Amino acid sequence: MVFSSISFLFYFLPLFLLSYWLLPWRNAVLMVASLFFYTWGEAKNLPLLLISITANYAFGLWIGRAQERGARVGIPFALAISFNLLALGYYKYAHFALRSVADVWMGLTGQVVLVPEAVAQQSLPLGISFFTFHAISYLVDVYRRKTPAEKSLTALFTYIVMFPQLVAGPIVRFSAVARQLHHRRFSWARSELGMRFFVLGLAQKVLLANTLALCADKVFSLPLESLSTGIAWLGIVTYSLQIYFDFAGYSLMAIGLGLACGFAFPRNFNLPYAAQSLTEFWRRWHMSLSRWFRDYVYIPLGGNRGSSWRTGFNLFTVFFLCGLWHGANWTFVLWGILHGVFLVLERIGLSRLLALCPALLRHGYTLLVVMLAWVLFRSESVTQALHYVGALLGQQNSDAATTAKLIFETQPFASFLTPSLLLSLVCGLLLATGLWRRFWQGSSCRNPAGPKE
Repeated sequence: MVFSSISFLFYFLPLFLLSYWLLPWRNAVLMVASLFFYTWGEAKNLPLLLISITANYAFGLWIGRAQERGARVGIPFALAISFNLLALGYYKYAHFALRSVADVWMGLTGQVVLVPEAVAQQSLPLGISFFTFHAISYLVDVYRRKTPAEKSLTALFTYIVMFPQLVAGPIVRFSAVARQLHHRRFSWARSELGMRFFVLGLAQKVLLANTLALCADKVFSLPLESLSTGIAWLGIVTYSLQIYFDFAGYSLMAIGLGLACGFAFPRNFNLPYAAQSLTEFWRRWHMSLSRWFRDYVYIPLGGNRGSSWRTGFNLFTVFFLCGLWHGANWTFVLWGILHGVFLVLERIGLSRLLALCPALLRHGYTLLVVMLAWVLFRSESVTQALHYVGALLGQQNSDAATTAKLIFETQPFASFLTPSLLLSLVCGLLLATGLWRRFWQGSSCRNPAGPKE
């Protein structure tokens, strides 16, 4: 069940909000609704979610009691983190890892190695990356004494399975909402504001992301030999906008639903396509994920406290893991590595060179690197990504090049440019880059009476 579906908008959401606003047991209502939401999407993996939450509840109490006694908490904390990482590793990465080893072995020896059937047929549990990161956030916050261990199983269940952020984020730290789980500010004014955010996010998802996805999916499904340069650029531009409005729209809907329930979720996107460096881009894109990796991986590795080499290694490691977190495929790994390489380059000197360049050039550099990386993110394989980048650079086979010259790409390119796509492209570019603010500030629309004399 997705937020933009009929079943969610016209059945689940109204019934949930009425129950939540009228009944006094708000945590229980939110927990039951979230479990129903998860069961609707993937009932067969519900036991895994329940086991994960129950185990993490027990681990949190174990760590908390050890702290109260003044005992060492290293062993329970290590066991708790290992439990979560092993579960994530098995369900999300076991098939990918075994398949990669089998491919390498076949390349070296020529012998075919089959992946065990139990692993090959294992489906990816819905939201496992998000609920695992939320569980780790809880355990680390308890371990660091930022918050006491949660004694209410209902409250911890509510935090981890809360349906607004269960599937697509934002990643909410336990310490940020621990107090709100028991005492949160609820008012009709906040609920109204939350519903406004939800509608804005829904518009981004339905009107922009879904429309742009039609073109992006069509382009990326074309045979590689028939992919012209113009169509390739159209495909990556529409996909870049689609993925932004998809993620940002879902995040805004989650923030709005959180407000309606009395929670204050963190902002997750802040015009990332207006950034003028990759470093700035990651301060604006999926900010809750960036902060999670910064606080729970980058800083424990040493952050930027060591030598330049060590800082670069820490950055590279974080973005290797960030790519792997997004998906069990080499395309995602290389996507993370590409971002990591450019972030390291900016830290060791590229940023100083960029500072000497005009703002337009810095902006263009950032968008170019981000879009080239999105090719890896969207492609089904590394081979497809390489061919697609080749098409972006004008490298085509002779047949395709000859055809493009004969018809000047007018017909195939124009066939993609529907009125709805053109409108979505214009609106998407204005909204995603922040250019709408310049038009708004420079127009008389802000003052219907016109400028004062």
